Amino acid sequence: MKIDPNHLQMLAAIIDAGGLVEGAATLHKSQPSLSRSVAMLEKRLGTRLFEKGRRPLRPTELCQRLAEQGRLIAKAAEAAQAAAERYSGGKAGSARIAGTPIFMDGVISGMMAQFQTVFPDVAIHQTYGYLTELSEQLYADKIDLGICPIRPNAVPSGLNFQPLLRGRNVIACAPSHPLARKSAFKPEDIAAYPWIAPPAGSPLYEDLIVALKGIGITDFRVSFTGGSLASILSVLGGSDSLTVLPYSVAFMQRTSKTIVALPVKLEHPERELGLLWHAKRPLRSAVARFHKFLRTEFLGLAQRIDEKGRQDVWRR
Repeated sequence: MKIDPNHLQMLAAIIDAGGLVEGAATLHKSQPSLSRSVAMLEKRLGTRLFEKGRRPLRPTELCQRLAEQGRLIAKAAEAAQAAAERYSGGKAGSARIAGTPIFMDGVISGMMAQFQTVFPDVAIHQTYGYLTELSEQLYADKIDLGICPIRPNAVPSGLNFQPLLRGRNVIACAPSHPLARKSAFKPEDIAAYPWIAPPAGSPLYEDLIVALKGIGITDFRVSFTGGSLASILSVLGGSDSLTVLPYSVAFMQRTSKTIVALPVKLEHPERELGLLWHAKRPLRSAVARFHKFLRTEFLGLAQRIDEKGRQDVWRR
């Protein structure tokens, strides 16, 4: 025999409220309507659910058992409603994020930690990739958001792009580096030291070549190439090497004091760091909330970076 779950919740409401009148008020029904529902259920079950002639209303043993199940159903319904509301509001769910390694490790990872402190029920699945890979994954619905630097005229067809931060690069080194104590440099001062080069073929590798040419350095020695941001910082910290990094990455390391940006004006790339997503695929609620969170975070970060950069690096 199949019993309507609503009838089980009805019995729980009557017992917990203390009577038919009170139960009807809890369920937003009239007392006669509730009495008819109880009578129909008793007829179907072939037994009484409340003892005849007893006041206050006294449930039978079967009624108590059925009411227990009704309470479980009510709790499950409340939990399901809460879950649906959290999901639709972007407070629960998942987001598949991928981006260029240096930015993801140096800037975005800290923001993801802040986001999950506020929204712990949003699971973030993060991978790495450059523009070509990110575009392919977005087309194939393997990721929801890409985070990478793009030139304004190079946004792939069918994708949306939201700029977050203009590209600005700096020469970075360890705080103990001999150049860290200087306020002015000649090209030969900089060229005398070995360089850490980003992975070949990455946008930052091209930036390194352009930046050094821009300050008159065409012949330089590379001592370490590729690697993660963590390995680059380790090599910088244990050597007199130099490297070119986005200023946002150097800025985010300021509290750990692992690197410093030298006051050298470089030719900045024509790219902007931003968010990339499929133009015809609506963002799920959790992804949209993370998207909005990043935009808000970068509004403040861009201003702080600009002020700090003018003060310590570009000095204008």
